[in-house]
Amino acid sequence: MSGAPMPPEPDAPAGAGAAAFQAATGVSRETVARLERYAAALARWQRAINLVGRATLDEVWQRHFLDSAQLIALLPDTAGPLVDLGSGAGFPGLVLAILGVPDVHLIEADTRKAAFLAEAARLTGTEVTLHNRRIEAVPPFVARVVTARALAPLPALLGLAHRFFGPDTVGLFPKGRDWRRELTLAEEAWTMDLRCLPSVVDSDSLIMRVATLRPAGPDVGAG
Repeated sequence: MSGAPMPPEPDAPAGAGAAAFQAATGVSRETVARLERYAAALARWQRAINLVGRATLDEVWQRHFLDSAQLIALLPDTAGPLVDLGSGAGFPGLVLAILGVPDVHLIEADTRKAAFLAEAARLTGTEVTLHNRRIEAVPPFVARVVTARALAPLPALLGLAHRFFGPDTVGLFPKGRDWRRELTLAEEAWTMDLRCLPSVVDSDSLIMRVATLRPAGPDVGAG
């Protein structure tokens, strides 16, 4: 792969709140209403189980909804399954499904978090396929897109994601300020075509767009 370029500085992030989210994304009022039901459910369930950092609940529209929605612009033009690994509270996979991305698969091993995802999907009228299993236990299939947020360091994440990669699969992985060290370690085990793109939410974060992922080794590229 070619060296990872430094991402450009992102635009100033949108302010918190539903109105700012709608202004930033251009979604309909109906979609905002569905996300409002999602946010309300998240706040209720957070009292019983740890779905997100408690301090981020007041910034759910920016820290979670906009952070997830920004991936829409990076999706391939051609359709196909989107697999969200370790979905947790539904970021980014459930948000993308609410925004209209079809054939979204949410993989979450924790039974309580999976119950939340099922309830949030019901409340928002969103069709998703929910796999309440460990990622390694889900029979592999070729996805068009693989996403994951705050799941694992990049070397381990690529090992999990590779189960769902085909020749044309794209991985979209938001990463924080430690992305350089993670990438250095990942390059010891994996080869890939990589683009590092700025986050619209956090100037210390970026989105890794991964394609043609394959294990590194002496036989890479052999017929």
